[in-house]
Amino acid sequence: MNPAQIQEKISEIKAEIGKIFIGQEELVQSTIAALFSGGHLLIEGVPGLGKTLLVRTLGRVLGCNFARIQFTPDLMPSDVTGSHIYNQKEQKFYFYKGPVFTNLLLADEINRAPAKTHSALLEIMQEKQVTIDNKLYRIEPPFFVLATQNPVESEGTYNLPEAQLDRFLLKVLIHYPQQEEEARILELHASNQTIEPEEMLRPLLDASSIITLQKEINQVRTDPSVLAYINSLVRATRGRRDIYLGASPRGGIALLRTSRVMAVSEGRDFVIPDDVKALALPALRHRIVLTPEAEVEGRSPDEVISEVIKSVEVPRS
Repeated sequence: MNPAQIQEKISEIKAEIGKIFIGQEELVQSTIAALFSGGHLLIEGVPGLGKTLLVRTLGRVLGCNFARIQFTPDLMPSDVTGSHIYNQKEQKFYFYKGPVFTNLLLADEINRAPAKTHSALLEIMQEKQVTIDNKLYRIEPPFFVLATQNPVESEGTYNLPEAQLDRFLLKVLIHYPQQEEEARILELHASNQTIEPEEMLRPLLDASSIITLQKEINQVRTDPSVLAYINSLVRATRGRRDIYLGASPRGGIALLRTSRVMAVSEGRDFVIPDDVKALALPALRHRIVLTPEAEVEGRSPDEVISEVIKSVEVPRS
């Protein structure tokens, strides 16, 4: 497929999602960017904004296997990965796969579980495999984790450790819909339709076509000047007085991979600096830690990253 065909397919996916999931264009774009970059997405927002509906909708449109884990304080790592269970009749241990053995995994309210449960996802998200009792079990591609979390001020939540946050390619903040969008949501429900993705939407892709698209998007050209721009953005987050911990090299890789998706979404086979800037906030906001002084002043990671973007010179074509 050429860039124009990929652009048409992405537009078709967005249109199909928009039949049920109204508004939140930034969230939908970031979800598509993470998916076709082969990464994972973290969504933060208060309950009731449609995070779960988006994942169900995506699962239907992509034609992939879909599984959901509701994270709770008593969730154990084996509830995520699966475990060996002894069959008394045959006197043998059998491995029963957990919900991670799927294509699209919704990790709902991930920050309601303790760190030992989060750790079960670390190997899975990075290596696409599970190791249990010294045995390796691979997860068939494509594998996409879409996790939701409540704001850290919410009751009964845990802060995700930096190592877990870094596994997510992008982090998106979901906000209340605009007045017109909320009115359309009410109209949709007032029509007495059954809002079920499985009944209202049609699959546009399957597992093999997603893998093919990922490989083709990975061939999008990135000029050395754009690579230098990405490098400068990431390095500019280090050494600032208001940032305690700057972005890691993985932040630059996230910018590179997702900006390629942004490029083909616009019908181009090359990346421009505007593609990078469009994804700088979701790619870096969860990879920096502000100093206590900056937090006391009420500053946010988004505010600081926006200043970093303005301070870095944009390459001229």
